[in-house]
Amino acid sequence: MTAEISDPWSKLDEILGLEVAEPVDDGIGALAVYGRCSTEDNQDPETSRGWQIGNARKFVEPLGGRIVAEYFDVGQSRSVPWERRTEASRLLAELKNPRRTWNALVVGEGTRCWFGNQFSLIAPRFAAYGVELWVPELGGRFDPRNPSHKMLMSVLGGMSESERQHVQARVRAAMDAQVVNEGRHQGGRAPYGYVVVDGGPHPNPRKAAEGFRLRVLAIDEPAAEVVRRIFAEYLDGQGDRAIANGLNRDGIPCPSARRPEQNRHRLADGWQGGTTRSILENPRYTGYAVFGRSARQEMLFDPDDVAAGNVVRFRRAKPDRVVRSRKPAHPKIVSVEDFTQAQLIRRAKAAGGLRTARKAERAGRPVKHVYLFRGLIRCAACERKMEGSPRKYGMYYRCPARTLAPGAPALLTHPPTIYLREEPLRDAVNGWIGGLFDQQNIEQTVNQLVGAQPAVRAEGDGVASKQLEEAEAKLRRFQDAIAAGVDPAALVESINEAQADRAAAQGALAAAGEPAGMTDAEVYAMIDSLGDIGAALADSQPGKLARLYRDLKLDLRYDNEKEAVYATTSLRVNNAGVRGGTRSQILGRSPNFWEVMRGVYQTMTVCWVHWRRVDS
Repeated sequence: MTAEISDPWSKLDEILGLEVAEPVDDGIGALAVYGRCSTEDNQDPETSRGWQIGNARKFVEPLGGRIVAEYFDVGQSRSVPWERRTEASRLLAELKNPRRTWNALVVGEGTRCWFGNQFSLIAPRFAAYGVELWVPELGGRFDPRNPSHKMLMSVLGGMSESERQHVQARVRAAMDAQVVNEGRHQGGRAPYGYVVVDGGPHPNPRKAAEGFRLRVLAIDEPAAEVVRRIFAEYLDGQGDRAIANGLNRDGIPCPSARRPEQNRHRLADGWQGGTTRSILENPRYTGYAVFGRSARQEMLFDPDDVAAGNVVRFRRAKPDRVVRSRKPAHPKIVSVEDFTQAQLIRRAKAAGGLRTARKAERAGRPVKHVYLFRGLIRCAACERKMEGSPRKYGMYYRCPARTLAPGAPALLTHPPTIYLREEPLRDAVNGWIGGLFDQQNIEQTVNQLVGAQPAVRAEGDGVASKQLEEAEAKLRRFQDAIAAGVDPAALVESINEAQADRAAAQGALAAAGEPAGMTDAEVYAMIDSLGDIGAALADSQPGKLARLYRDLKLDLRYDNEKEAVYATTSLRVNNAGVRGGTRSQILGRSPNFWEVMRGVYQTMTVCWVHWRRVDS
């Protein structure tokens, strides 16, 4: 038989070797406990609350203390002052309550509760209301008259601040290394045009064992087409708001409307200028991982009251804080060359001020009349752009010769008024463009379309391609210098050297066997799928037609003496924009027809059209 045990807990403590301190008769009494768990801790708030309050109980219960009130902040950084923490501010307010049920405060861990000099600002308030502070790191009650206690609490606040800064630095350094070396996606919302997909097991073995998966970016093709259109239109001279207005007119959902689950903070009320600007300035569309462009920065909540602490704001980071992967990390949507060109244009606009920036916005502003040839017609006599002039019987374009300076040489032979009617010009231009695809001209058109395609460089021939680009850049600089007034004779040797370098690079690329773009058979099939282009142009909406003329870089020169318009344009094959076509697409209800003929790089032909003088 087993002996009867009068006090099993005492016997068990004796067996386990535990020494339990007996509560003193005159103990601490009723206390409140305070703790904090930040969202940066990656810790379960309930678990954090449990061990902090458990530490506080083990600390004060042997001294006769009993916890009667709990205050625990979740998601509050330690750098935030007590007055701006939810539970801490409630605790401070309770100090003024004469009927509170506690007369002392205990914390589970001092470094989680106080940061920097916060303790020196809080302790006098507790002392003024007769509330004692019990801190485990001190081993007992804080004595405001003890210099050692003040020094230890000051060191404790400094350690808390140092620990936080070290954690932030280590995490940021690790994330930078992952981006630079691995091109890893660091989370957050995927840029418009991309979606986040499963990339396999997580590279961290512990996380992989717990079921975590690596997340990578993949192209969302419908949205990627919109991104390509934004860059193409911007490079063609349109501004941010003009592009946004065009997208809204075409009924294309904005990013927050397309992906509402990751844009709950947006109104989904259409494209805005800021939306297109953020897309045009995002380097991740080049296929490289870029991290740190926007960074969390702590700023004083009130510059006149440093004790009020800091607030976190997202600001554009300094250039030295931004990192980029060494190699492509995800599929690209735009080329590095196009993205760089867009940034150069943006910087040029910023350097020119508001007046320069506004020039690109005019094409996108709503107008009462649709001017088909807005900005495309020039007077051959004075080289000025002709302006639209609506009349009762139709739309006309007139030369603004009245704005010429008195005594200008052009006024000697310039007629007082020059008018050109839009309708006959529209029919002639449409007939000319449609005639390029007639049976008698189709062979020549296809040959020039195929020949106008930019050459596709071989994958492993980057050195020759770079040499060619550098040689062409030198030649352009020399040409600009000559145009600026530099004596051409002084640049003969430099130009000859650059031309030799260009010829050598072109020879190396030709020897490497560059793959061709679209073949003539593919271009024939593309044109056949479009049907009767002349009929499509005749039936198109004015807005679509004006966009086509603009995309073709149509250049019209009206010679009033010869009663002729000289029209110059260029066509090329756009591989990314060709998706085949039906009759409904050709009529302008789909942008595919217009995408076929977008972009101008090689001059194709010149024609001139006669008709009777329209103002006679």
